[in-house]
Amino acid sequence: MNPSDRRYTEDHEWAKPEGARVTVGITHYAQDALGDVVYVDLPATGTRVEQGQPFGEVESTKSVSDLYAPLTGTIVERNESLESQPELVNSDPYGEGWMVVIEAEDPAAAEALLSADAYEQLTAASS
Repeated sequence: MNPSDRRYTEDHEWAKPEGARVTVGITHYAQDALGDVVYVDLPATGTRVEQGQPFGEVESTKSVSDLYAPLTGTIVERNESLESQPELVNSDPYGEGWMVVIEAEDPAAAEALLSADAYEQLTAASS
């Protein structure tokens, strides 16, 4: 079940808004499809990201997948733990496996992302 305190993208990222700061990660569905995550490439703090554009990569034993920014803004925090423990993305995608925090230029844009229910319908339709 996807947490209802977040918004979701069709590219399988989640966004948890807290004021102008938005914590971002990938969904359980995405990590499950990827398989064992072995490496996560995240941008440095201070990097500007554009909504819908790639900002990093997740590498698994199966493939390499781009991470897409759910909102436009600046990376203000990155999960350094993923450098030594990329498997956190698999074991706790909604908690310890978070990727970055974005200072959103337009925090209200998060409302346009999918709700947990809408994301659930999207993934149910594609599985």
